[in-house]
Amino acid sequence: MQNQQIAKNIKLKCKEQGISISSLLSTCSISKSFIYELEKRDKSPSADKLTKIADYFGCSVDYLLGRTDNPDSHKL
Repeated sequence: MQNQQIAKNIKLKCKEQGISISSLLSTCSISKSFIYELEKRDKSPSADKLTKIADYFGCSVDYLLGRTDNPDSHKL
């Protein structure tokens, strides 16, 4: 269930910033199957991948994990 929340938050950030998921993953050097694996295979993401995505968006890893609704919680 948590992995589906991670995928949902990544998709939301992409939509907010007007970029495609494919573009995000390519820029972060992450396989294009990453979102599928989160949603369908319930494969846990590595800390490295989550950190790359969080850095790209300028948000916290906690936001991607669904532990906070505030994407800027790391700036407090």
